[in-house]
Amino acid sequence: MKARIILASASPRRRELLDQIGMTYEIWPVHIDESPRCNEAPHDYVRRIAAEKSAACHAQAVHMGLPVLAADTTVVLGGQIMGKPKDKEDAIMMLRRLSGRTHQVYSAVSLRGNEHGEALNVTHVTFRALSEREILAYWATSEPADKAGSYAIQGLGSVFVQSIRGSFSGVVGLPLFETAELLLQQGIQVLHE
Repeated sequence: MKARIILASASPRRRELLDQIGMTYEIWPVHIDESPRCNEAPHDYVRRIAAEKSAACHAQAVHMGLPVLAADTTVVLGGQIMGKPKDKEDAIMMLRRLSGRTHQVYSAVSLRGNEHGEALNVTHVTFRALSEREILAYWATSEPADKAGSYAIQGLGSVFVQSIRGSFSGVVGLPLFETAELLLQQGIQVLHE
């Protein structure tokens, strides 16, 4: 089946989500500096990163004539961006901070084709209280090592989630409602005959 979009990401989770809605795509990951700017608000940060990813990919793949989809997701606690952990100590510190509290997961989507469309999803996730033993055992699984906020809601980290208010797929890495809306604006229907 012929690709309908280019995915500017190597994330297996984003691929799984696009597969879930039957979207065909080419994978074209890009590498940009994802460092937050000084005093950059979380919603501005994720929107900027998603837009920069789609712009970089679109510039490289313009000859393919396909819309480019990019996304960025970050965990935010008390207004502070919690990226991927640098090491074990950083991951443990993040999980301790998330324990027993509600945090937000910001997911921005950027789609470049005939025009540029953007969307933002904010989901509230509440963790139950975590024991030190659980945190250390979770680190030992290696799952938190490359995840924003040091957890994967679609994996073993799901046992920490007491409640979620918003988009599950947004927490995983690609809010599907917003993505489908952006695709529709570019004339790409997810559900078609």
